[in-house]
Amino acid sequence: MSTIGDVARAAGVSVATVSRALRGLDRVSPDTRDRVLKAAAELNYMASPAATSLVSGRTRGIAVVTPYFDRWFFATVVSGIEKELRDKGYHVLLCDLEGHTFDTRLPITQSMFWKRADGIILLNVPPDASERALIDRLGLPVVTVGNRQPGWPSVRIDDRAAMALATRHVIDLGHRDIAYAGTVPGSITHLQTPYDRRESFTAVMREHGLACPPDWVLECDWTAVGAMEHADRLFTSGHLPTAVVAASDEMAFGVMASARRHGLDVPGDVSVIGIDDHVYSDIMGLTTVRQDVLAQGRRAGRIMLDALHGHVDPDLDEVLGITLVDRGSTAPVGARVSTGLTTAGTAT
Repeated sequence: MSTIGDVARAAGVSVATVSRALRGLDRVSPDTRDRVLKAAAELNYMASPAATSLVSGRTRGIAVVTPYFDRWFFATVVSGIEKELRDKGYHVLLCDLEGHTFDTRLPITQSMFWKRADGIILLNVPPDASERALIDRLGLPVVTVGNRQPGWPSVRIDDRAAMALATRHVIDLGHRDIAYAGTVPGSITHLQTPYDRRESFTAVMREHGLACPPDWVLECDWTAVGAMEHADRLFTSGHLPTAVVAASDEMAFGVMASARRHGLDVPGDVSVIGIDDHVYSDIMGLTTVRQDVLAQGRRAGRIMLDALHGHVDPDLDEVLGITLVDRGSTAPVGARVSTGLTTAGTAT
């Protein structure tokens, strides 16, 4: 079995230089690093992760803290982070905070990171005061995705702007009777996005002299199934909206499925729009506000790599762009009625 000394002799450098090169430290020239990596590959040398960690004080792991892992958005962000980190010899340490119910999460604890991670990336998880104090005491670099936290660099989209774009789209099509899917129980304090998007929807409606009736506001767990169940009650009422603005594409899928199984045409009877550009949105023909989720993950990974070397402004706040993608699930408000139910503003 090859040793680090064998690699040093083959590359013509010291053992210390081999160690620094294999650990990705800055004090090695690119040419020297390439020689070391080539020699290590030819000799099939594999450094002991445990020994490397003890010597360097580094784990080469980045803790990624997420409120959910089985949701498309979060899984895609994690994938982007992992792709960026692995190219530099780091790996993701996943910390899933999902509780037993949608409105609960596990607390952030020191054991998640202590001697296990070199940095922390928080995905849409606003820490409470005690959690913030704990993370600050650890002294690890922190990057946030999806929400802004003072003193930590972040990458995100403007959730309020995304919802405003979606809401104005249906208003510009002539819709005035507009329902909303995407509120969450008041007990949820660990997610900021639902509140930002709901407030933006309400503000844009108010700007146009419009209001959404309380029974047209769908509260659910931000899944397609949850939205479908709540939309079933909406579409069996006697007075229907002509459009539904959903705070995520997954909820929009549920609304579309419910509308169609109640005999309503999308968009002939009811227009539906979402936010995200989910991987299935094109297949479903969903009009949506697109955010590049994978790019957010990759950018967070790059910011973390820079932060590990002290090269990041702690006040960095990168806001990535959004675009409206019209795929046909929205249309100008019309008079088409496909059931005996009354669409708002339309007589049967």
